[in-house]
Amino acid sequence: MGDDRSDVALLVAAAERGDEDAWGEIVDRYTPLVVTVGQHYQLQSGEMQDVAQNVWLRLIEHLCDLREPRALPTWLITTARREALRLVTLSTRMQPTDPQDKSWETRFVTVDEPDANLLRSERHTALLECFRALNRRQRLLLTLLAEDPPVPYAEISRRTGIPVGAIGPTRARALARLRSTQEPLRLVSAGVLPAD
Repeated sequence: MGDDRSDVALLVAAAERGDEDAWGEIVDRYTPLVVTVGQHYQLQSGEMQDVAQNVWLRLIEHLCDLREPRALPTWLITTARREALRLVTLSTRMQPTDPQDKSWETRFVTVDEPDANLLRSERHTALLECFRALNRRQRLLLTLLAEDPPVPYAEISRRTGIPVGAIGPTRARALARLRSTQEPLRLVSAGVLPAD
């Protein structure tokens, strides 16, 4: 089939046509990659199986939406990270506790620093101020890119009118514009925007 990159593109094309052998090859080839991501999040065996199942389900749902079939491994890593993080977040919310345990009552009490709400509010206001510096399309693009579960690029393109291939560069320009507004240092120091 040639080099590995074209081999992936051929496998994806065959899987899109419903070729079960191609699907089997994709799953066999990339399951170790998905499992490695799960191990990074220290998931148990059953949790890793859930993550892998969800990754393969997402791939079935979005196979036709892949912009670049050769980037399948990257798409799988990103999707596995999101699924693992979702599972970790969900499991920490659902920790079983004994209501007879006296420490149980204090688990629902959160103690913020006195200025935590003020800082959160200030951060939110600063971000909104900077967001206004963007044009409508850029605001919509960044909003769609932040959605969970992720919105497919084809849908983002349809809703924003931005060609699929221009989504990444448009995002980069929007973030650069956010960084160049009057509040960039405050946003970077607050952790709202990345420093680079």
